Amino acid sequence: MIILASASPRRQELLKMAVKEFSICPADVDETLPENISAENAAEYLAVKKAQTVASAPEHIYDPVIGCDTVVILDGEIMGKPRDINHAREMLTKLSGRVHKVITGVCICSRGKRTSFSETTEVEFYPLSEKEIEDYIKTGDPMDKAGSYGIQSEGCMLVKGIKGDFFNVVGLPVARLKRELEKMVL
Repeated sequence: MIILASASPRRQELLKMAVKEFSICPADVDETLPENISAENAAEYLAVKKAQTVASAPEHIYDPVIGCDTVVILDGEIMGKPRDINHAREMLTKLSGRVHKVITGVCICSRGKRTSFSETTEVEFYPLSEKEIEDYIKTGDPMDKAGSYGIQSEGCMLVKGIKGDFFNVVGLPVARLKRELEKMVL
């Protein structure tokens, strides 16, 4: 049985498009990044860490394990989940009228083998007024999402366009993952 090393309901929904049956076993890992890692490599680093942690558990040594992590990057800076409303406001203000990168790292561990990759999508925001930012924050949607927005919900109103995989921005590049799974385990 394939194991998803993530508690994200968004990733679980997306994985259902590629795999009919899987189970959930969130990875309990320290997500502190090494000082020498680039922002572009951070998501894949964490995805590998998560997948390897779950795959090394005795009960999962024969199961393919998928680990994932998504980061939002603007000007080389990783924009994680907001600490509070003020932090969300600050991030959305920085993203306003700009293009940023969303990178999802994915790792598949199966029977001692490992493959990993990163998928990058560029997202452009409309210039946002203070009212638009405040109205969006009031929805509560930004509070548990990297970069303080969810493209799959009310945050879609902030997005002018994307270049790349839409589902990558949601948190799982499903088409690429399916192809990698077929090469390795399916």
